[in-house]
Amino acid sequence: MYLISIYFDEKTDKQIRKLMAQIAEKTGNTFMQINHVPPHITVAAIETKQEDMAIEALEACVQQLQQGKLRFISTGAFFPQVLYLEPVLNEYLHELTCAVNVAVKDLPETIVSPYYQPFSWLPHVTLAKQLTEEQMLVAFETMQKRFVSFEGIVTRIGIAKTNPHRDIRVWELV
Repeated sequence: MYLISIYFDEKTDKQIRKLMAQIAEKTGNTFMQINHVPPHITVAAIETKQEDMAIEALEACVQQLQQGKLRFISTGAFFPQVLYLEPVLNEYLHELTCAVNVAVKDLPETIVSPYYQPFSWLPHVTLAKQLTEEQMLVAFETMQKRFVSFEGIVTRIGIAKTNPHRDIRVWELV
């Protein structure tokens, strides 16, 4: 599985990492830290035997993309085990997601996950995963006490392998 994800400016990255660390400290769940998962929003997920073709397609797509702003407004859960941070799905994020999905959808021997396609996708930054029921309650309580809406800037896009997270290629956006 390859994830195509967007990453943030240093200030936003630091702010999200702080939330992740606070949740890990309070719950004892360190999945995100152990697996070196950086703050990111996945905009497409693919299965492919053509890694080089996927990178080439993204290289062409990235030339058309630029940095953009997001507002993180809430937290949520994918029950029973994931707590996430949720941005507003604004025009910038929607158009970026559409462009990436168009770039990879017709690659040979490639399956695009339906869970990350426009109009069937919930943009999110995973803060903690593989939480127990008790850890989920503590994580929500932690966020209730510490979360305040904030803005961030998307500065990079990349393709990575999962479990553990390993960047294959990352492009700077201008």
